[in-house]
Amino acid sequence: MFRYGQSNFTWNGTLRELEGSWTERGRPRMTASPSSSSGLEVLLSTLQNAGDVESTLNILNVLDELLSAGTDRRIHYMISKGGSEALLTALVNTGRSFSPNYTLLLPLLHLLAKVGHRDRRIGVKAEDAGAALLTLNLLRHNVKHAGRAAACLWVIQVFSSSVSTANLIGANHGLDDIYRLIPQYTTKHLHAIKAAIDAFAALLCTKANVCSVVSKGYISGLLRLYEDWHCKQTQHADVAICHSLLRCLHKVTHSTAGRQAFVSQGGIRLLYGTTQTCLLSKGLESLVEPSVQLMRKCLPKTPLPLTSDRSAYTFLVPGRPDVVPDMDVEPDENSEESDDEEAEDNKDADFDDDLETDLNKLRIRPDPDRPKELLPQYSCLCPELSHDFQELGLSSEPEESSTSSSSSDEEAVLLSDLRVHSSNRDRGSSSASHQSSPSSLETDPEGHAPAAAQLEALDFHSHSSILSTSPGFRTGVGQARVEAPVGQRREDQDEEEDADDSHHRTMIDRLLERHGSCIPHHEPKLYCAAAAKTNSIPGFSILAFPDFWGHLPPPGHEPMSPRKPNIQRQKVFEDAQRFLTTDGIINQVVFDLEDSSIQCPSDSLRFYSKFECGNLRKAVQVRKYEYDLILNADANTSQHTQWFYCEVSNMVADVPYRFNVINCEKSNSQFNYGMQPVLYSVREALEGRPHWVRTGTDICYFRNHFCPARGRRRTTFYTLTFSISFKHNEDVCYLAYHYPYTYSALKAHLKVLQKSVDPAKVFFQQQVLCGTLAGNPCPMVTITACPASRGWKDMHQLRNRPCIVLTGRVHPGESNASWVMKGTLEFLCSTDPVAQSLREAFVFKLIPMLNPDGVINGTNRCDLNSEDLNRQWCKPDPVLSPTIYHTKGLLYYLNSIGRTPLVFCDYHGHSRKKNVFLYGCSVKETLWQSGSAVNTVGLKEDPGYRTIPKTLDRLAPAFSFNSCNYLVEKSRSSTARVVVWREMGVLRSYTMESTHNGCDQGIYKGLQMGTRELQEMGVKFCHSLLSVTKDVKTLYSQRLISHVGLDHKSHNLSQGPRDTAPLGPNLSQGPRDTPPPGPSLSQGPRDTAPLGQRGHRR
Repeated sequence: MFRYGQSNFTWNGTLRELEGSWTERGRPRMTASPSSSSGLEVLLSTLQNAGDVESTLNILNVLDELLSAGTDRRIHYMISKGGSEALLTALVNTGRSFSPNYTLLLPLLHLLAKVGHRDRRIGVKAEDAGAALLTLNLLRHNVKHAGRAAACLWVIQVFSSSVSTANLIGANHGLDDIYRLIPQYTTKHLHAIKAAIDAFAALLCTKANVCSVVSKGYISGLLRLYEDWHCKQTQHADVAICHSLLRCLHKVTHSTAGRQAFVSQGGIRLLYGTTQTCLLSKGLESLVEPSVQLMRKCLPKTPLPLTSDRSAYTFLVPGRPDVVPDMDVEPDENSEESDDEEAEDNKDADFDDDLETDLNKLRIRPDPDRPKELLPQYSCLCPELSHDFQELGLSSEPEESSTSSSSSDEEAVLLSDLRVHSSNRDRGSSSASHQSSPSSLETDPEGHAPAAAQLEALDFHSHSSILSTSPGFRTGVGQARVEAPVGQRREDQDEEEDADDSHHRTMIDRLLERHGSCIPHHEPKLYCAAAAKTNSIPGFSILAFPDFWGHLPPPGHEPMSPRKPNIQRQKVFEDAQRFLTTDGIINQVVFDLEDSSIQCPSDSLRFYSKFECGNLRKAVQVRKYEYDLILNADANTSQHTQWFYCEVSNMVADVPYRFNVINCEKSNSQFNYGMQPVLYSVREALEGRPHWVRTGTDICYFRNHFCPARGRRRTTFYTLTFSISFKHNEDVCYLAYHYPYTYSALKAHLKVLQKSVDPAKVFFQQQVLCGTLAGNPCPMVTITACPASRGWKDMHQLRNRPCIVLTGRVHPGESNASWVMKGTLEFLCSTDPVAQSLREAFVFKLIPMLNPDGVINGTNRCDLNSEDLNRQWCKPDPVLSPTIYHTKGLLYYLNSIGRTPLVFCDYHGHSRKKNVFLYGCSVKETLWQSGSAVNTVGLKEDPGYRTIPKTLDRLAPAFSFNSCNYLVEKSRSSTARVVVWREMGVLRSYTMESTHNGCDQGIYKGLQMGTRELQEMGVKFCHSLLSVTKDVKTLYSQRLISHVGLDHKSHNLSQGPRDTAPLGPNLSQGPRDTPPPGPSLSQGPRDTAPLGQRGHRR
């Protein structure tokens, strides 16, 4: 044991014993007796008042040995007993003498530096004790004594943790004194030099000190010092000094003036050159990353080459000004992900604060947002309740005449007459009150499109074949015909073009006959007819080839793209090189959505995006094979740039083209984790391979140096960069963020489905929920099984079937949601025995596209009213948000007639997570997660909201139960999921999120999701609905089990056994008819635990 002199200090135990016994969790604890704590206080008191050198040295040695042998907990224990104050007092008492005793000061300074690193308030304590300026004075008196100076510098570094203390030292010329201690390259006193640089960097924690350093021109000196040390370094210690100099430069470039001085003094050029040297030496690789980060940080902000940050598409919204000026736009706090990188980093810290903890808001259903008298108008959206099924006495075979008559006359536009001509339409603003937008293609009384709305034919590949499509279609390959107004073509062209028209019709018919039929549930001619009546802001008159021709999933799965090592570093180097040298830089605009007069060089790529779902505002050729792409903001906004879809042509085969999408807004993306954009080749499609395929190499997503054109505050842009080598010369290809799915495709698909079902067995009725702001009808579909007869029993069973309500595509950029919905629709209309059982058990109400206008105009998140429709559910405006208003009205109506939906699910896509998962709502899990003081033991909650997720985990390979959660956040209180759960009392109210990337578990691990897998997910969701059926006999039918694939079970076998529910309901509770009228809570025991994980919910 330790005993010193005649003092009362006694530490009971050896050093080994003092390290403490280990707790159950393996954490050390101190095992000093009560007398030892008072003994430490006596020891510290003696240190402050010791009069002789030997006593003070012994005390310092004992403290140093105790603190060195233990862990940081010993240091914190000493700090709690006033150890920092005692050391500071001893320092002041010793250092104030005329001739300080450095035999005492050196160990005292060393111990103070050790303790001060763990004391957050050491700077303030030093300032109060007068130790900060004292230490600075000691440094000034010992600049020629390396050891003493180093000790003073370590302590100054510790003191600078306090902003006020750092400012105090800076105001007393401490920065100047320390800067003069940093020499050019030398091999002497390296520890003192590094201490000086570290202390200098520590003092740069304040704005005042940074401004002082910049104004005195120290940045230039720091750059020259770094260059000298970097060029002459020979040992590891020299590399550490280079690291410290880079840290100083990082600190000083936190200010705008610092970054400007860094650039003006050639900092980027210097770092670019030294970093290339570092890459050649393994010992210098540690300098590369901080150098790259510093270059990226200091690249001058470059405004986007736009005339305005506002979207190129402007729509006149009722009740709002005609012209909305550019303005500073704050990040959307309610968006899926924050645009603030710092907020993203701290999301876990703020997550619990966002959880709803008000039990009344969680339990009590709010009053409806409209009077009950308005609800009967929605009775027409329940045709299954009023239909008389007169046709049941007829043949069950589908009648060709009835199905064909159900289609509108526009389907005949291209069936027999394909006249080749192109039409241009001027871009303009739509009116909310109009019934027919200027973009809609008019038809004559006979149902045929006028000549102005007919096709444009372009040569494909050396004029060897002609590719022509629907009204206004354009391929962009070869040379376009000279357009002329209707009836004003030159007479000498008529005969030649009439011959060409006949040839084009023949080619189109032959191509459609050969390839069109191979794509299930897609008819190009129906698509043309649907697109002819689609209203858009700019008045699209051209169709994208993939949407017209159709898509088949490629054979086999597509693995995630492996991330090339150091790819982000390489891209920053290229950006720096682009800044430093203009050799090979072209910087020529080759496409502008707002300027159709731009002429492209003959050897450049050609771009186009003026078609449905298209989004590309401007393309700039940077180098011969490199292009910057600028996306168009959502209509009427200056933000939400992420989705892109454009045509590319005039390429050279087997040449790597680099594309940089430079104004993305999300701070991270799955493009950094294996995701690839998608590509469609017209040439490949005509050769029998009509596939959207994942493509791109050297993919990277990173923060860039661009800023808004009009200087919006706090806006950071990110670059998505990738390279593509095209297979064919002079091909026409389409690039997209994800698999596009247009509004016209939905309309055509619904017509195909309606013709495919047997009307004697399947009740399929498509209706218009409402019109959108732009005048497009929002489709709603009712699907159920026809009754076996018109007898009372069968009709009663039909009209008492529970409802399932499914919605999708409220966010236009989440096209994967539409592919999942496509899988659901096709399955429910199929002859599969499970689909038949589901139709007999439920009535399905599907609204596949809640935001048609946003989808049509290529927006990423908002409707034409510039609002996120999934934040309007609390009190939707019937004029500005009609689709949400009337969907909610339908749900209110179903609730009012006792047919509250058994399940509600809103299909979404997720850009930052892998797999497919559900978000639901639970009172108890929300209170548990939030740490609420509410006693949940007495609350009883129906756990049925977990039935479908557990079932999906067994059935769907892409589904991840571990990614699901059921938490209710304040920021999501106006989303569909929460409002339907809270106001309509739907227990199973979900958001289903499908990844844009792929899976990291199960049999799809390491694979990207394609349209095949997305549609499969729509089918599997239908299968999971068997788990909530009332008909237990149907549920456990062996015939259905074999079709569902119940033997698939959990695909996460490596995670061990899981608490999964059987496919059916809990039989001990009996079959459930309908959920309770509100979030089911009553007094009673509860024995389940929360399993949700943190994340963003819709």
